[in-house]
Amino acid sequence: MESGKLTGTLTLAVFSAVLGSLQFGYSLGVINAPQKVIEQHYGRSLGVLPEEPLLLSENSTETEKQEVHPSVVMYWSLSVSIFSIGGMVSSFLVGFIGDLRGRVKGMLMVNVLAVIAGLLMVMAKMWKPHVMVIAGRCVMGFYCGLSSGLVPMYIGEIAPMAYRGALGTLHQLATVTGILLSQVLGLEFLLGNDYYWPLLLGLSGAPAVLQSLLLPLCPESPRYLYIKRGMVEEAKKSLHRLKGQYDPSADLEEMRREKEEVEKEAQVSIAVLVRSSLYRQQLFVALMMHFSQQLSGINAIFYYSTAIFEKAGVTQPVYATIGVGVLNTVFTMVSVALVDRAGRRTLTLIGLGGMCICAVSMTVGLVYLSVYSWMSYVSMSAIFLFVCFFEIGPGPIPWFIVAELFSQGPRPAALALAGCTNWTSNFIIGMTFPYIEALCGSYVFILFAVLLFGFTVFTYLRVPETKGKTFEEIAAVFKKGRKQTPGTRKTGTGTGTGTSTELEQLKTDSQA
Repeated sequence: MESGKLTGTLTLAVFSAVLGSLQFGYSLGVINAPQKVIEQHYGRSLGVLPEEPLLLSENSTETEKQEVHPSVVMYWSLSVSIFSIGGMVSSFLVGFIGDLRGRVKGMLMVNVLAVIAGLLMVMAKMWKPHVMVIAGRCVMGFYCGLSSGLVPMYIGEIAPMAYRGALGTLHQLATVTGILLSQVLGLEFLLGNDYYWPLLLGLSGAPAVLQSLLLPLCPESPRYLYIKRGMVEEAKKSLHRLKGQYDPSADLEEMRREKEEVEKEAQVSIAVLVRSSLYRQQLFVALMMHFSQQLSGINAIFYYSTAIFEKAGVTQPVYATIGVGVLNTVFTMVSVALVDRAGRRTLTLIGLGGMCICAVSMTVGLVYLSVYSWMSYVSMSAIFLFVCFFEIGPGPIPWFIVAELFSQGPRPAALALAGCTNWTSNFIIGMTFPYIEALCGSYVFILFAVLLFGFTVFTYLRVPETKGKTFEEIAAVFKKGRKQTPGTRKTGTGTGTGTSTELEQLKTDSQA
C-alpha cells in the first residue's frame, strides 16, 4: 500500500522545488515599490531629466499622478509587461523541458536563466538602466513561465495521494511568500531606495542558486521514470527514497496501468490535445479554472488598494498593502491545511462565491464613499476579505489540479496550455485595467462580480472533486460524463465504440 507519511527526502524535494515558486512571487512583486526611483534613473539615462539628486517620493505600490516624460512611461510599462510576455512564450515549452531530461534536471537547467536575469538587473547602474532592467525582466519572465509549470508538475507526481492537495498548494504559498518578501524588502529604508534598488531587483535570482545546490539531492519523479522512460527499478528506488521502506507494488501497478493507457494514447502534443474530443472536457475545466484565477480581479485589487487605503485616511498605504500581503500568506496556509480535508471543488466554490460578495460590497463602498465617510471601511474590509477568499481556493488550486485532471500522456501539454492561459489573462488584466477603471469608475468591480458569479456556477456544474482519487479514477469521471456519439454503444466496462474509434484516430494522428 502507499506510504502515508511525510519523509525527510520528500520534504526536501518539495522544499527545493518550491524555491522556484518563491522566485516567481518575488519577481511578480518586486517591481512595484521602487517605481519612482527607477523612473528617475530612466529619465536621467534617457536625457529627459536633469542630473540632480533624486527626490524620493513616499514609498508606494501604485503610480502617483504626476508629470512623467512619455519615453519614461513607455520604458517603465515595458519593464513591467515584458515579464508577462516572457512567461507567455516560455509556458509552451514546459512539456518539452520536463520530458527532455526529467523534472529535476529540467528545473536545474532553467535556473541558468534566473541567474543571468539577476545579474543583468543587479548591474543596471553600470550601463543604461532601462535596457538592463527590461532585458533582465524579460529573461526572468521566461524563467518563471517554465518554473510555474515544472514545479506543480514535479510536486504533483511525487506527492502521496493523501498529501497531494496540501503539497500542491505549497506552490502558491511560496509564490505569495515571495510577493510579501519583495514588498518588505522594497521599503525605502531597506532596499527600495536610490542606492540599493539594483540589488533589490537582482535578488530575484538568489533562490535559483540555493535551488541548484539542493536539487541534485532530490530523487527524480517515479512516474516520469516508469511511464516516460520505462525504468522500473529506478522508479522503485525513487519511491523508496521518497516514501521510506514500504511495499511499492500498489503504486507500481497504478503506474503500469497508466503506462498502458499512455501507450494507447501516444505522445500528445498541444495541437492534438486541443483537437481531440477525448480530452475536451478536462481541458475546458483546466483552462476555465485558470481564467477564474486571473479574471477574478485579484490583480486589480492590488492595483486599486492603495487609492482606497488613502481615501480611508491611511497615512502610509504601503504598510496597508503589506498587510494585504500578510493576509495573502496566512490564508494560503489555511488552504494548505484544508485542501485535503474539504476538497478542491468545495474550497474553490467557497472562494469564488465569497469573492463575488466582496466585489459587490466593494462597489457599494466606493459608490457611497462621498456620501458616508464610514463607507471607506466597508471598502477596506471588502479588500481584505476578497484576498482571504482568493487564497482559500481560486489562488492555489488551479496550479496543481491540472496535473490531477490529466494522465501522463497529455499532462505536459495540458500544463503548458494552462500556464499560457494564466500568463496571457494576467497580462490582459494588467494592461487593460487602468482603462476599464477610467471607463467604469466606482462600478469597475461589478464587472468582476459578474465574472465571479459565472465562474462559481461553472465550478458547481462542471468541476469534479479530485480529493482522494487516483489519476486513473479522475480520468474515469470524465469518460463517464462524455457524451456518447451517434452509433456508440455502451459496453460492460462503460466505454463505447466511439471512444475506441477516437483512440484509434489519436494513435494514427501524424502530430501525435
